Amino acid sequence: MSVNVRIPTILRTYTGGRSEVTAEGATLADVLADLERNHEGIAARVLDESGKLRRFVNVYVGDEDVRFAEGLETRTPDGVGVSIIPAVAGGSGHLRAQPEGPGA
Repeated sequence: MSVNVRIPTILRTYTGGRSEVTAEGATLADVLADLERNHEGIAARVLDESGKLRRFVNVYVGDEDVRFAEGLETRTPDGVGVSIIPAVAGGSGHLRAQPEGPGA
C-alpha cells in the first residue's frame, strides 16, 4: 500500500529537504521500515532503541493518533496520509500573574 508521509522540518535532512514522501506498507511499522530503507537514519528519530515510538513524537494515520489506535500495527490503507509531528514542549507549566498598575 502506498501512503503519503508528511515530514516535519527537523527531519527533512533525511528526505533531501522534501516535506512529503511516499512509502509502502500495510501497517505503520511497515511504512517506517520502508522510510528507513529509502531515507536512512529517519527511523532512529521516530523510534526509540526498543523499536517503540519515541515519547515526544506524535504520528497520525489520517486523523487518528496511533497512540490511541494500534500503535505501530495501525493499518495504513492505500493513499492515506501519515503525519510525523514532533511534540512541542516548553514554558513553566503555569501562568504567572502580571503586575498591574503604573510602573509595574
